[in-house]
Amino acid sequence: MLVVTAPAPLAARPDSKGAAPFVRIFEARYRAARTLQATFLQEYRDNNTVVRTEAGTAYFRRPGKMRWEYESPERDIFLVDGKNAWFYVPSDHTVIRVPAKESTDWRTPLALLAGEMKVSRVCSRVDLADKEKPEKESNVVLQCRVRGASNPPATAADDSAAPKGAQSDVVLFEIVRDTGELVHLVVRQSGGVQVEFHFAKWQFNPAVEEVLFHFQVPIGVAIVNGELPAGEAGVK
Repeated sequence: MLVVTAPAPLAARPDSKGAAPFVRIFEARYRAARTLQATFLQEYRDNNTVVRTEAGTAYFRRPGKMRWEYESPERDIFLVDGKNAWFYVPSDHTVIRVPAKESTDWRTPLALLAGEMKVSRVCSRVDLADKEKPEKESNVVLQCRVRGASNPPATAADDSAAPKGAQSDVVLFEIVRDTGELVHLVVRQSGGVQVEFHFAKWQFNPAVEEVLFHFQVPIGVAIVNGELPAGEAGVK
């Protein structure tokens, strides 16, 4: 008896040429989850020199919400509640507030994790970054050209509150070849400036309360309206 086996879907064939199969694997990995949680290590580099290293836990929730809890070397919070982006440094007794659509923060490319999980909403073009060395040989690095103000992405209802694209030259997504799990993100700008995010311990639909994505201004803390200073935005 002749048995005919259907070929595997293109997204499941990591040996296919081009970036498209890996983009689909990446999108499929995170699309089903309403809430995501991961630990992160963030490095700010200037001309290949590490200027600052920070670590903490990041949360993402649809539609358009993010929370970054920095635990080391000091406790800070960066939060996008779907309408505003907040940056709170307890030691400064101030919180910076800016409309989410006007934010050009370094974490902007990761807003796709809190949206429809369509890479095309953040990237105008995605290619395989063959010249970039991944953290592990089994991983794949995707090079994303971020959509700029002159070429904005189409906006869906659940992405409308996410920050607009950062004016970066290139963003690199490193994912696990077979699963699409995000392990490393690099936001690289001209002049030798870049920020790297290393992710681990991903959780899908963890038991996280909605209140976590709403910023409550502590008593005695002043609200400053406006964008983060350029240097601070890169570091934090």
